[in-house]
Amino acid sequence: MKIHEYQARDLFRKYGIPVPDAIVCHSVDEVEAMVPDDNRLRVIKAQVHVGGRGKAGGVKLARTKAEAVENARKILGMNLKGYLVEKVLVGQAVDIDREFYVGLINDRNAKTVTLMVSSEGGVEIEEVAKVSPEKIIKIPIDPLAGLMDWQAREAAMMLFPEIRHVRTAAGIFQKLYQLYLDTDSSLAEINPLVLTKQ
Repeated sequence: MKIHEYQARDLFRKYGIPVPDAIVCHSVDEVEAMVPDDNRLRVIKAQVHVGGRGKAGGVKLARTKAEAVENARKILGMNLKGYLVEKVLVGQAVDIDREFYVGLINDRNAKTVTLMVSSEGGVEIEEVAKVSPEKIIKIPIDPLAGLMDWQAREAAMMLFPEIRHVRTAAGIFQKLYQLYLDTDSSLAEINPLVLTKQ
């Protein structure tokens, strides 16, 4: 079973993984009613089970409430790679400095859960795997021991030079692993995991 981004965000919050604020809207009228008129930068995202939503026109930025409403009008009802868009996620845009990828997958070749991290977040990770596989670091996890603290820190050190970022990222990796186990997932990923300018 695949879940939508808004459902994943709820799970992330439950496990203490930080996510920006967002609301789900099923109509343009809901966007009009629920989005405050505060001129904050927002992102409007189609909620469908496909990748590459941004390139297909299913992700748009809005600098005003009026722009958010207009972008929701453009996205809702559109056909996105064979899927009808029936809801949008309207979220606070983040001041991104760098993007990373982190994921957990049931690796059939290694016959274990594997933690994957990459400095190439924000793009389709499948394309990175084809073109530049060396940019994806894979760490097999012993099913009896689980994701060890040192493994999470080691993975984080491969992405971040500053120790404060390493500690935060390692904690996120551990929480994502616990979520992965508790929900009996076959894939759990954060793409992108971002470092903000703040």
